[in-house]
Amino acid sequence: MKLTGAGVAGLSLSQLGFDLRPVAAYAAELKIAGSKEVISICPFCSCGCNLVVNVKDGKVINIEGDPDFPVNEGALCAKGAALLSMQNSDHRLTKPMYRAPGSDKWEEKDWGWTLDRIGKLAKDTRDKNFIEKNKKGQRVNRVEALFNLGTSQMDNEECAVTHQMLRGLGVVHMDHQARI
Repeated sequence: MKLTGAGVAGLSLSQLGFDLRPVAAYAAELKIAGSKEVISICPFCSCGCNLVVNVKDGKVINIEGDPDFPVNEGALCAKGAALLSMQNSDHRLTKPMYRAPGSDKWEEKDWGWTLDRIGKLAKDTRDKNFIEKNKKGQRVNRVEALFNLGTSQMDNEECAVTHQMLRGLGVVHMDHQARI
């Protein structure tokens, strides 16, 4: 009841010509007081909208669109606007999880084990499926059993290095999320 009364009073004051923008700005400042402001990038699409992220005591407390960024001018789509709740969700995975073939249970693994496993599986797949020559007898040195889907969050240099690495492995099937 008190909150409703305060809301009605505030609305009435604004209707009487009182400018409540300074009050709203002060309330927004209180929310992020004492936090460190960090510029980041939204991870969802190839637009790469800038974000203003406020961090306090090692915890993300606020995420907003960057009003100085020309692409989004401070606006965020529904996915970008939901980043704070996703960041602070109890369901968010922060460590690699592994489910062995045939198992119904997930187990936590460390990054070293996970990266070694990915590397081993990629090498085993490459070794098993490497095609040295095509049906015409021409040397092709390729692997058709591996695929890579790039991310729009990589810059040109990262894309070039990834492309060179994959070509060095003989991978011919690759695409990029920004193009899709």
